[in-house]
Amino acid sequence: METLRFQVVGEAFKKKPLDVVTPTERPSELFGKKVFTREKMFKYLPKEAYEKMIDVMDNGVQLNRDVADVVAAGMKQWAAENGVTHYTHWFQPLTEGTAEKHDSFIEHDGKGGMIEEFTGKLLVQQEPDASSFPSGGIRSTFEARGYSAWDPTSPVFIIDDTLCIPTIFISYTGEALDYKAPLLRALHAVNVAATNVCHYFDPTVKKVTSNLGWEQEYFLVDEGLYSARPDLLLTGRTLMGHDSAKNQQMEDHYFGSIPGRVAAFMRELEIEALELGIPCKTRHNEVAPNQFELAPIFEETNLAVDHNMLLMSVMKRVARKHGFRLLLHEKPFAGINGSGKHNNWSLSTDNGVLLHAPGKTAEQNLRFATFIVETLMGVHRHNGLLKASIMSATNAHRLGANEAPPAIISSFLGKQVSELLDHIERADVSDILAMAGKQGLKMDIPEIPELFIDNTDRNRTSPFAFTGNRFEFRAVGSEANCASAMIALNSAVAEALVDFKKRVDARLPELEKKLEGTGHNAVFHAIIEVLREDIKTCKPIRFDGNGYSDEWVEEAAKRGLDVEKSCPKIFERYLDDSSIQMFESLGVMTRKELEARNEVKWETYTKKIQIEARVLGDLSINHIIPVATHYQTQLLQNISNMAAVFPIDTANKLSVRNKKIVEEIAERINAIEMGVEELVSDRKLANAIDDAHQKAIAYHDTVEPRLDTIRYQIDKLELIVDDSLWPLPKYRELLFIR
Repeated sequence: METLRFQVVGEAFKKKPLDVVTPTERPSELFGKKVFTREKMFKYLPKEAYEKMIDVMDNGVQLNRDVADVVAAGMKQWAAENGVTHYTHWFQPLTEGTAEKHDSFIEHDGKGGMIEEFTGKLLVQQEPDASSFPSGGIRSTFEARGYSAWDPTSPVFIIDDTLCIPTIFISYTGEALDYKAPLLRALHAVNVAATNVCHYFDPTVKKVTSNLGWEQEYFLVDEGLYSARPDLLLTGRTLMGHDSAKNQQMEDHYFGSIPGRVAAFMRELEIEALELGIPCKTRHNEVAPNQFELAPIFEETNLAVDHNMLLMSVMKRVARKHGFRLLLHEKPFAGINGSGKHNNWSLSTDNGVLLHAPGKTAEQNLRFATFIVETLMGVHRHNGLLKASIMSATNAHRLGANEAPPAIISSFLGKQVSELLDHIERADVSDILAMAGKQGLKMDIPEIPELFIDNTDRNRTSPFAFTGNRFEFRAVGSEANCASAMIALNSAVAEALVDFKKRVDARLPELEKKLEGTGHNAVFHAIIEVLREDIKTCKPIRFDGNGYSDEWVEEAAKRGLDVEKSCPKIFERYLDDSSIQMFESLGVMTRKELEARNEVKWETYTKKIQIEARVLGDLSINHIIPVATHYQTQLLQNISNMAAVFPIDTANKLSVRNKKIVEEIAERINAIEMGVEELVSDRKLANAIDDAHQKAIAYHDTVEPRLDTIRYQIDKLELIVDDSLWPLPKYRELLFIR
């Protein structure tokens, strides 16, 4: 009897024609076609309104109502010429996804007819229902009012027939209910703090921008096979499945030739992404079978976050057109690599200087050392918070699995930067800084070559690695909103820079008096003194070794780093006094907002484990056990038939193997049934807990371990039950695209 699985697998493995999309325009011509770019603003807006918009976007000047009306009219004209009939405020609530409510342009004309209208009021602010979005207790269910407000620094774009307006989302009382609002505040904080420090080296700097280049990893699975796996459909990952005999051990998939169907998907995805202004640059096979990666050119962080959230939505839609389902879960398959989203982060000035890149002069290299050290200070002070910012029920499966950064935040610098910081720490200030006549400042530090970015190896086990002119925050999960990590990182660095400047300024009066008449620069002396202190302070966060080793876990604990592995407990770092002090002092988030977000995080964690437990229980009782029992019955019938045909001794000899299998099936079915009973019992006990934090801990400590115990028994059954009876597509079928 052919099972549904075999029908589905057979259909999935049939050769399918490639839906090849061939653009008639070059990538540079496609770029931004569906975005209301500055070029389009110049075309569709009057000169005064265009200049005002540029001032708003570049300098944060407030947009008044009259100008907003003019901008809205220009947007509507451009949108109408592109077939747009609706508009929406596009925002990022605490669901980890995006949200939108579409309204048409039509309004009553007062004469019994309709007109198409789009005013500045509709552009700038709307009132979507906030009651059903996670708020962590900030809002009661009956308190529905919430506001979305336009973020003019992120361009408006078109999806199908809808004009999408990026917005923040706040409650009636002003608390942020999304990721964008606190991200914008964090970016403002790091801009102000970094600009003030830059003035020690270049007083002409007006602005410092946080940059982000994310690398998006993902899996593709045939849609038919996906639909035949309820666990994939409902949880995003396989809750059972034995290893395929061949997976990634031959190392032949990484950077290998891209399968034809996948290449066709990638081409169409890139076309849509480019039209939406997402600067796709790189595509390739990743380590695991069916795993791939897309990476763009870096952008300003707020825009990069918006683009990543938009891309994840577009990827899923385009994948279905090509007969795939796209998986963004960090660990959809056991036994092979999971997916991450490496966040390449840097700071740059308005005159084009990368602050984490070495320079050619002593002053430039002192600035470089300053921003390296103060970044490390932020990461050191808040290493637990940074881990909390990337932690989730799904990413917990990936971190520490000897394939991704460990669940301990540390920073790899490489030999050259480490030697530079060690020299500054050990040497006397007067030895480091000296005047060289008319040549200005001379720094007695190891020479930093111009090609410095190629003079350090990469450490794949480091969660926060320096890569030449930026840091790579490698621990972010593939389905995460990058804003979470970027809020924590930019805030931590901003706080470190504020503290750094405060201590440098405090030393200046005494140093200016001490160095008067010597020709020495008191500011640089003060900077070196503070840097020496900070290099010593943040030394525990520096680690260039193997982050996967057990020895590192012990060493990290001795260094005072956060080594907690429990996801619900890791979230507690958001409510540490140091975290609350940092976020409140910078104006990024209040205690109330932080408490609310943690409530949402704990509830989200609980719900995800709860869903997985219910799905696994259902599959175990209604799919696996009946199939195993059916096969067991077939074996028992075979044993009975043997006894009827052969003498007892002969029948017993011939039936030895089948008897062993029958016995093993019985034992494993019993273990699964007991496991499901215990799973249900533990879930009921956890559900009775009212406190969201304690409930999440209970789910982590009691419910989640049951999933692995039950899975172990099912995976063993998969190896012995007749292949033609097994109800679910196996790993060997899921993981190799035909």
